[in-house]
Amino acid sequence: MTKLWKIFQYGYLIIAILCLIEGIIRFNSEREKAYLFIGFSIFITLVFFFKRHFRKKVEKRNRQKK
Repeated sequence: MTKLWKIFQYGYLIIAILCLIEGIIRFNSEREKAYLFIGFSIFITLVFFFKRHFRKKVEKRNRQKK
């Protein structure tokens, strides 16, 4: 189960990078959409760090129970 969590966790980073690239590409032509993509990129990066922290916390708790 933790391997699946790790895969999804890094999937968030891939999506964040793609949104950032799309925001940079659209910056000159469509500023409103570019800001939206950059905002999504920042939000998804924060979700990545939250999920990673939570996963490590759960793993630590499971190790202490054994």
